[in-house]
Amino acid sequence: MPIIMVILLMLFARQIYPYTTPLNKVHIDGFEIEKVASGLGGPTCLEWVSADELLICDRDGDRIMVMNISNDFEYETIVSGLNNPHGAHYDGASLFVSEAGKLSRYSVGDNWAIGERVVLVEGVPVGNHQTNAINAFPNGTLIWHSGSTCNVCDEDDSRNAALLWVDGETGEHGVLASGVRNSFDGVWVESMGYLFTDNGRDWDGDHPPEEVNLLIEGENYGWPDDDPENPVPEGTIGPVAKWQPHTSMNGIDVRPSNAALPGLSENGGHTVYASVYGSWNTLLPQGHEIVRIDFTPEFDDGGNFTGWDADETSIATQLGTPLPLRFSPDGDLYYATFGGGGTLNRFVEI
Repeated sequence: MPIIMVILLMLFARQIYPYTTPLNKVHIDGFEIEKVASGLGGPTCLEWVSADELLICDRDGDRIMVMNISNDFEYETIVSGLNNPHGAHYDGASLFVSEAGKLSRYSVGDNWAIGERVVLVEGVPVGNHQTNAINAFPNGTLIWHSGSTCNVCDEDDSRNAALLWVDGETGEHGVLASGVRNSFDGVWVESMGYLFTDNGRDWDGDHPPEEVNLLIEGENYGWPDDDPENPVPEGTIGPVAKWQPHTSMNGIDVRPSNAALPGLSENGGHTVYASVYGSWNTLLPQGHEIVRIDFTPEFDDGGNFTGWDADETSIATQLGTPLPLRFSPDGDLYYATFGGGGTLNRFVEI
């Protein structure tokens, strides 16, 4: 009986741990974490639209907010009545919003006056996961992250467990990549391509790791055919970086050249930072951190490029539930915690 009680107490502590006050331990000399705003609900996206203005998705409040960081981080709701918004993208004229199974475009006037709504895509099935981030390629084509409806299954709709391309004018869309169980976010990295996170299946021991993948159009990334003995099934694409299994790597952004946080020089490769929300199906808490990933190019003896080597390092731990993450135009790294009422935080030099 004592052993059972200990296990039950550990499980209870495991469930409440992510929502207690985070300790915010930073493992880089000269930096600390500053909480700059609270009461944001359940933040699922951050999108900088100017040097001072930040879009925030609030899943719990079913709304999109715009925050002015130069005005004491005050914010206002600009779109409401949504259904679990998980992504926002602004192209300078239109606002694109990803919610559960639906992608819409809004016209935007002065001072964030939101005008007509046009539904571009709807009817994407929702289950265990939903449609997540909405980003764009340099040519303006939208890329939409669509999660699986289950833990492990064969999807009925090819738009699930996939990355989708979308025409922002017509709503025409299709599958860019399949076999992607639950990709929360991605980022375009110049001279490298589009990197995206992916959360693998649950309840399968130490398989699979959390993944960062490099998008290759038309390819399959392995789910649901992967298993511990065959983590990268024949004919599928493996990850370019990995992290601890079942810890939920989600938000990702590339380190800009003006960032104070450390990273590779432009000639040495690329550095991205990613949020790790934390596990829910482990006895002891895991994750709840932010990770730095350095990508350096590899070459064969003939000087031909052969791929990317990844070096992954945790730079801050015990953060609660970090989810969306973005570098600001001035180079500061911001992230939002999903639990605890929703907070916005940034790394600052000390």
